[in-house]
Amino acid sequence: MDVVPTTARNRWKRFCFAAVFMLSASAVDCFGRNQDNELTFLLPAGSSECFYQSAVQNGTMEVEYQVIAGAGMDVDFTIVSPEGVRLIVESRRSDGVHVVEPTEGGDYQICFDNSFSRFSEKMVFFEILTEAPGGDAGGDEEWPMLDEPDGSLLEYKLEDIRDSMDAVYRRLDRSRQMQTVLRAFEARDRNLLEDNLWRVSFWSCASVLVMLCVALTQVYTVRKLFDDKRRVCT
Repeated sequence: MDVVPTTARNRWKRFCFAAVFMLSASAVDCFGRNQDNELTFLLPAGSSECFYQSAVQNGTMEVEYQVIAGAGMDVDFTIVSPEGVRLIVESRRSDGVHVVEPTEGGDYQICFDNSFSRFSEKMVFFEILTEAPGGDAGGDEEWPMLDEPDGSLLEYKLEDIRDSMDAVYRRLDRSRQMQTVLRAFEARDRNLLEDNLWRVSFWSCASVLVMLCVALTQVYTVRKLFDDKRRVCT
């Protein structure tokens, strides 16, 4: 039976502990970085709002927006590149998804315009997703000092663990994005439902009043037909 020396066993434990520690620290650093931005704001009537998003060279930027409240449920939407070129121009839209790829290095201008509406303000939700070249922001740079160990000391390679954790992180982040979008859809549907409820209630009351007026008019007309005030001589 082979006997493992105490010194070698201690070295093995230290190596495993150091590897797990570096892997955990890198994973925490990876999960802590967030390249996604989302915002819900109120766009007054007859005005416009612009936001700026920094992007790296040859990256990817995805912009999704929805109008979740306001009469007409529509706005004008524009994306302007750092060079001042209008990449995307939309008019009177309630939602949209646009991808800019590859991106230029600099600040992109994202504008929402409600100048065509003189009385109604709009509530707008939008989300910006950015990725560095070659995949998710950070990539392999988020795993420094994690070299694959020599030989078969570990049952699973650190590279496999790193790939698995990256895949889990991407899927969790995508799930969070989808949940945010679904919440925006829910808010828009709820506002639309409340607006329609007010309209239905108003016109229902108006219809009831009209029916009452018509009924009273008919009763009055019928009574006038049978109301004979002529005198009868005997």
